[in-house]
Amino acid sequence: MILKKTLITFAFVALTSVHLMAQEILMVADEFPAMEVLAKSLKQMEGLSSQIISQKELPNDLSGFQAVVVYIHKDLDAGPEEAFIQYAKAGGKLILLHHTISSGKRKNKDWFSFLGLELPLANQTAPAYKYIDDMNMDIVNLAPSHFITTHKVVYPKKIKYQPEGTSKPKKLAGFNFPKTEVYMNHHLVTPRTLLLGFKFTDPEGREWTQDRSAWCMNTGKGWVFYSQAGHYAQDFEDPTYARILANAVVYNPE
Repeated sequence: MILKKTLITFAFVALTSVHLMAQEILMVADEFPAMEVLAKSLKQMEGLSSQIISQKELPNDLSGFQAVVVYIHKDLDAGPEEAFIQYAKAGGKLILLHHTISSGKRKNKDWFSFLGLELPLANQTAPAYKYIDDMNMDIVNLAPSHFITTHKVVYPKKIKYQPEGTSKPKKLAGFNFPKTEVYMNHHLVTPRTLLLGFKFTDPEGREWTQDRSAWCMNTGKGWVFYSQAGHYAQDFEDPTYARILANAVVYNPE
């Protein structure tokens, strides 16, 4: 009888631990203040707990986490690269932020092919990838019927924006980062759902609009979300952006 009660108790604790992990968000970063801000927002908005670690501390099994958020500025090691890919393909929800897609990842074996994109060099046919810091950037909602861009999201302004491939500008719901880093000319090779666009004026006075500020796509049994905004911790303090990222975490892809 004592053995039976002990086994039942052990089973209950094990099931409870799995349930708690399933409600936990894993954030893998090499710059932590921004993820601490995001973790606080996820707790306040959705009651979600987050564990923030470096890629060196990555657990062997990611399958128990509700979502895995990646915010790696420097090198993405081969082991974590493969772990993130397999997590998503096996049914996980992989959230990629800002410099997790950047030039330093060109040397990774499978990362860009997994994501279906390229960062063209200056000697290639497509416009070259580049980044510009300290820019005043507008971000607009390109998917007004999508959960991620609409659920509990309050956009503070309307922004004049001409989506790529259209003949005239529209007034779209959006928000602004007065000083942030912009990534330009991500070349998307495979289909995905475009969610946000960005608009800014470069130091030479040329205005840029690109429909690639945020997107999501299915992969295997799982799902990937990417947003290029978020160079500074203060970017994640913006209530509109924080709500969009919270929506990405809780979104249930069908």
